[in-house]
Amino acid sequence: MRKIYPPSIIDVEASGFGAKSYPIEIGVVRYDGAKWGQLIRPLDSWVHWDQKAEALHGVSRDTLEEQGVSVFKVCDELNAFLGNTLVYSDGWVVDNPWLIKLFAAAAVDMTFSCRALEYVLSEPQMDIWHGVKTDIEAHTESCRHRAITDALVIQQTFVKTKALTTHG
Repeated sequence: MRKIYPPSIIDVEASGFGAKSYPIEIGVVRYDGAKWGQLIRPLDSWVHWDQKAEALHGVSRDTLEEQGVSVFKVCDELNAFLGNTLVYSDGWVVDNPWLIKLFAAAAVDMTFSCRALEYVLSEPQMDIWHGVKTDIEAHTESCRHRAITDALVIQQTFVKTKALTTHG
């Protein structure tokens, strides 16, 4: 399998931090630099809302109701954008279950696969990851903890840590 560089990155923001939470925003930065992001209008059955999560991502439930799009449209657009590719998440243990919840709710098959970012990080990259990411975040003017911005920061951190740890 051909390595794609840099890896496509996905980030999912959610209504809270526990099992009752659900995805409210997805952002992707593909390997070719193309970006896609969307707010998700919650289903009627998705009622859990955590004020601490809202304070973190800055998106209210009212904003989702007004500006979010249906789970069906989000799934269709995400599949069209990613196709049959591999995308990576730095929060896979929560992002992947939220993706599964989203696609199950829409009754749509996910055409892409999501894996943990650690699969493509070297030990030297992991050693400097936090410092490099903090520096990139400090120079990012967009909103932190919004999905598209977070995905871009993660991809930029991957590229910079790779450059700093590759010899030759």
